[in-house]
Amino acid sequence: MTSLFLQITTGAPADTAIAMADGANAAADTSVSLIDLALAGGWAMYPLALLSLAAVYIFVERYLTIKKAAKNPEGFNDRIKSMVLAGDINGAKMLCAQTNTPVSRMLSKGISRIGNPLKNIETSIENVGKIEISRLERNLAGLATIAGAAPMLGFLGTVTGMIQAFIAIAQAEGSISPQLLSGGIYQAMVTTAAGLIIGLPAYVGYNYLVGRIDNIVHSMEYSSIEFLDLLQEPQL
Repeated sequence: MTSLFLQITTGAPADTAIAMADGANAAADTSVSLIDLALAGGWAMYPLALLSLAAVYIFVERYLTIKKAAKNPEGFNDRIKSMVLAGDINGAKMLCAQTNTPVSRMLSKGISRIGNPLKNIETSIENVGKIEISRLERNLAGLATIAGAAPMLGFLGTVTGMIQAFIAIAQAEGSISPQLLSGGIYQAMVTTAAGLIIGLPAYVGYNYLVGRIDNIVHSMEYSSIEFLDLLQEPQL
């Protein structure tokens, strides 16, 4: 009797371990890879993939352009001011050409108009500023469009996936198996998640770039006002 009890107690953990191992193997067999999950999303995943690539390209390209535009050398405005006050117009133009930023191009246009009426100089600087801002904002509208379109496209994939699931239910005869509905439900859930995963970073990236551009615009406005004030000093 005692030996039988010992056999039962020592065999129970072994049986439990075997059951746990079988459960782990079954879970591993039923796990789905990321690629398989994406493919289960159906047709909507292809345009979503294109939108994601476009969003990454636009963000990286605009980020590098804006970062370069924001690199104004320290003391640049003071050097321009001292050169203009000293009458070294050519030196000021050369310094602007070497700097090659939106601020330097604006000031270069203003310097080249010295001697004309102040209103004409101000208009020339404003026109150059508008062109520079337009260059900085290029393709940002596309990034904003992706931020709004990706979740909507994912939702469209969700709707079509649910339609497929209901069609499968309507065409089924007898009991409905989970495998019958899995395709439509996979598409419904995966496309919504993919659309949000693409749309949210695109939205954050768009607002980040807009904030960086606003900082550059403020710097351009400050430099232009300072330059126009310089031209109104008595010694000029």
